[in-house]
Amino acid sequence: MSRVADDVFNDQQLAVRAESPLHHLGLTAKPANQPQGGVQLKEQALQGHLILRGDPNNELFTKGVEKTLGTALPTQPHQSSQSKTAVVQWLGPDEWLILVDGGSEAQIEKELYEHLHGHYLVVDVSGGQTILHLSGTNAEQVLQKSTGYDVHLRNFPVGKGVQTTLAKATALIRRTETNTFELVVRRSFADYVWRWLVDASEEYGLSIGS
Repeated sequence: MSRVADDVFNDQQLAVRAESPLHHLGLTAKPANQPQGGVQLKEQALQGHLILRGDPNNELFTKGVEKTLGTALPTQPHQSSQSKTAVVQWLGPDEWLILVDGGSEAQIEKELYEHLHGHYLVVDVSGGQTILHLSGTNAEQVLQKSTGYDVHLRNFPVGKGVQTTLAKATALIRRTETNTFELVVRRSFADYVWRWLVDASEEYGLSIGS
């Protein structure tokens, strides 16, 4: 094999193609002019997902998070906060999920290490999760069929997020607007959860976003 051919072969070997857990469904090819029913469902693919652990009572730690992300660290159960660049969701007394634009997670992680103090941990879990958006006038009804958690607006206001069972999987569900929900699901559950939500939404009229 010639040197040129070797170089081409090596370039092809090194090429990395990012694919979402739902790539095989061809969601990006869905027509944009679908009729709008009572439910809209789409994947927000290839976003950055970081797990942060630390002591919320350490003021230097919390200030470092706020300096890096531009939003205060939520310290109460089920709270979330957000800035122009990040969403921070409370997962436990010393654990949070940080969602950022895809491709920015490495820089965000680097900046967290530069600004945080005390005992802490930052882990990039972007490859193991994806985000589904469920919206529309009947989105709440779809979730009521899918989870045992009370997602009625009176118990589940905008900004609240919970880790709970969804069908026979688990998900982090957050209400982002009155009729819009964000579902963070594990890669291994993504296809199952997607198909479940499609089936549960059919009676209300479903449109698939890209």
